[in-house]
Amino acid sequence: MSDSFDLILPRRRTTPAIFASPHSGRVYTREFLRRTVLTPDRLRSSEDAFIDRLFGTAPDAGAPLLLAQVPRAWIDLNRAPDEFDPALIAGVRRGPHNPRIASGLGVVPRVVAGGRSIYRGKITLDEARGRVRDVWRPYHATLRQLVDETLAGFGRAILIDCHSMPHEALEGLGPRGARPDVVLGDRFGKAASAEVMDAVEAAFVGAGLRVGRNAPFAGAYTAQHYGRPEQGSHVVQVEIDRALYMDETRIAPLPGFDAFAAAMAGIVADIAAIGAPGMRLAAE
Repeated sequence: MSDSFDLILPRRRTTPAIFASPHSGRVYTREFLRRTVLTPDRLRSSEDAFIDRLFGTAPDAGAPLLLAQVPRAWIDLNRAPDEFDPALIAGVRRGPHNPRIASGLGVVPRVVAGGRSIYRGKITLDEARGRVRDVWRPYHATLRQLVDETLAGFGRAILIDCHSMPHEALEGLGPRGARPDVVLGDRFGKAASAEVMDAVEAAFVGAGLRVGRNAPFAGAYTAQHYGRPEQGSHVVQVEIDRALYMDETRIAPLPGFDAFAAAMAGIVADIAAIGAPGMRLAAE
């Protein structure tokens, strides 16, 4: 087990579902806090805060739960390992346009929410590579193993990539009362089958939540890398509106957090049932 993540396994594996949260880590080391020009609260603005708690019942539903402990502001586990930002990392040559890198959100982020710079000046290429080696690679080696073992044991894998989104990200997505509470991303059908997407959507709709697809988030590295529906490997990225359960300014649970977490437990159980033995799912 790595210090950079936790893997919580069920007592008995009963489902091809896997739940992973790459952005809910909140272990801010003294080294990091000394290096950054931001306050801890500013650093936390890029966290998917409390997502680990909202999906924390996955092992009770028979599914493994992989949780990052290292924060996204230190390294982004939902980016490719070579997405280095030349504006942050000394010695990196500028390559073809990459919108994530251009916005400061490469594998080693330059900014947090609101475009606030994390550092004063640049970091070395050796340091950036060290973060990939020490944090990114162990996390993804574990995730790869989970997917492969699930495919071998169940004939399919359904990876739920768990995230949250700022409420302001939903602006412009239709009238205020019709904006989605949850956005599911499957890279427009490339990362998961229609049957799996429909079933995941039904789990959220059944709990009374409005669901959108692929806008404004269609899925990043995890969905692109592990999503091979033609081979039985499905990935659905889940983005939940933070305003449903937390005060985004104070990064604190709302009074109704426990009720929302209880509803999420039911959703997690419904997702875990997708494709499980005894439940029919279209042949792949």
